[in-house]
Amino acid sequence: MRQAPNIVVTGTPGVGKTTHCESLAEKTGLRHISVNQVVKDKQCHEGWSDEYQSWIVDEDKLLDAIEDDVAAGGCIIDWHACDLFPRSWIDLVVVLRVDSATLYDRLKARNYAEAKLQENLDSEIMEVLLQEAREAYDAEVVIELTSNTSDEMESNLDRIEAWVKQWKIDNEQR
Repeated sequence: MRQAPNIVVTGTPGVGKTTHCESLAEKTGLRHISVNQVVKDKQCHEGWSDEYQSWIVDEDKLLDAIEDDVAAGGCIIDWHACDLFPRSWIDLVVVLRVDSATLYDRLKARNYAEAKLQENLDSEIMEVLLQEAREAYDAEVVIELTSNTSDEMESNLDRIEAWVKQWKIDNEQR
């Protein structure tokens, strides 16, 4: 039995996943696992995609690389996908969302190529990652939160921190 929950924070690029995860780790003492960093550091990829300007992730290698950490509990997994993580690993899935104008501005500031920018905007508009989460996990562990402003982010952090505290109470070893 884990002593602390595992949380996936997901959403299209630019919604604030990493910012949320770093702040959550600080507030809760949970470990931030940046999948992008694990993929690079532990060679969990099949090479680089020039078209998408990203690594081609080897999901089996990735899961093997983080399995021990996740089994111990207390992980905040930061990635733009969630459905590859086994249900038994995950206690909460947070899907961050932003409005199109905000997302456009954030991705433009990252100098995304027009095709990549449009693909991510379309993904957000079509709720692709929210649907993915809802299909992969039970409804009670998936929450959708908006992340347009710093006030919304603070509210999200407070809500997730309260959830972590309650999880620990509910799952105390007796």
